[in-house]
Amino acid sequence: MEEFAELFSRYLKAADAFLWGPPLLILLLGTHLFYTFRLKFIQRHLVTAFRLVVQKDDSLSGNVAPFAALAVALASTIGTGNVIGVATAIALGGPGAVFWCMITGVFGMATKYAESLLAVKYRVRDKKAEVHGGPMYTILMGLKWKWMAILFCIFGSIAVLGTGNLVQSNAIATIIKKTFDVSPVVTGLVVSVLVGFVIVGGLQSIAKVCTYLVPFMSFTYLAGCAALLIINYSYLDDAVLLIVKSAFSPKAAAGGAVGYGFMLAARYGIARGLFSNEAGMGSEPIVAATAKTRNPVRQGLVSYTGTFCTIVICFLTGMVIVSGYLASPATVKLVNDGLLTQRCFEQLPYVGKYLLSFAIFAFAITTLLGWFYYGEQCLRFMINTPKATMAYKIIYTLIAYLGAVGTLSTVWDFANFSNGLMVIPNVLSLLLLHKVVVGETKKYLWSGKLDENDPRCVRGNKIIDPE
Repeated sequence: MEEFAELFSRYLKAADAFLWGPPLLILLLGTHLFYTFRLKFIQRHLVTAFRLVVQKDDSLSGNVAPFAALAVALASTIGTGNVIGVATAIALGGPGAVFWCMITGVFGMATKYAESLLAVKYRVRDKKAEVHGGPMYTILMGLKWKWMAILFCIFGSIAVLGTGNLVQSNAIATIIKKTFDVSPVVTGLVVSVLVGFVIVGGLQSIAKVCTYLVPFMSFTYLAGCAALLIINYSYLDDAVLLIVKSAFSPKAAAGGAVGYGFMLAARYGIARGLFSNEAGMGSEPIVAATAKTRNPVRQGLVSYTGTFCTIVICFLTGMVIVSGYLASPATVKLVNDGLLTQRCFEQLPYVGKYLLSFAIFAFAITTLLGWFYYGEQCLRFMINTPKATMAYKIIYTLIAYLGAVGTLSTVWDFANFSNGLMVIPNVLSLLLLHKVVVGETKKYLWSGKLDENDPRCVRGNKIIDPE
């Protein structure tokens, strides 16, 4: 059994390295850059976007309020990718990985806007008047390519098990074991029960939990980061310099494997950047499509505020780790053992490790909830039966247990590989439908008609139930 596990891990690592080679990195970053310039740097409307986040209009068609949809999306994106993911990126690619994480996020805001806009434009409603959407419906309704829509759902179902489930439960088990010496077996059982209890209630139950928990957990984690940066304030300038220098260095520096630093930093930084903000992956648009909104552009703007939030958290995590390494190189060693971030937080006297444990637990639990909905919608598109949905809920809770008792490297390799699979059909559809995105933006944003109603958003789109 051990030999099989080692062989599986070896092949998975090779497949991950191949998939996340230059072609996919160029495709993803190229899409981010294309939409950034094609939409006249849509990121400059960030203030307007945050204003839309807090507005509410229950008269519109949709399942949940815009903020609730954003909360579920943030629950999925603000998770271990922003904490453990950034740490592993630094350990494997060097401090320069933080720079590429940031770049992926900044330019990825344009892609997140585009994919969320399309998700609302092409969303549908079922016979129960519930709204559904996401890249599979965008591909089906916008391109008429049902085969590629199904392909996205297959890849999405795989990614749900890796990114949304295994990684999260593994992160919880690791931090709980280190902090409280609780067996991963016990942690896995507790996590499975908690997740199962919430997902029984569907989207409304998930949204309610995320709406209350996401703001609180984010504030708690950011407060801890701020305290650590104050403690290590004399190293902040050097940390920024090291991050930028390592991002373009021909050789790996201060962590990372031996070899060419630039490619390693870019590879792990972009991969973890995608994992943390999900721009271009197509996951968040699945819940963005359910929001009550006047027109697709408004929800596109609301959605990309989530990417901005992940940029802030990733940057602060990176600064905490790099400055902590410079302050205490003997204690904060840049190695990929899953405990790098915790070593940094232990520099915060008395409460540091407990604060991080709570943050990771809350981040990971809410991510498990958000990604459950993504997977459920992918399954619904392919097999829309009550029995299939119930079986999926049972399997999802069992997978959460397996992630808790699994090994870190294999779990992360599986997550990276599954993320890359989702990117391909989603990004291709984004590029093919760019004229639609530009047209909608021109109609509502550039012409100053952001408060106007799109009739299809108000009354709901056509009824459709894919078989």
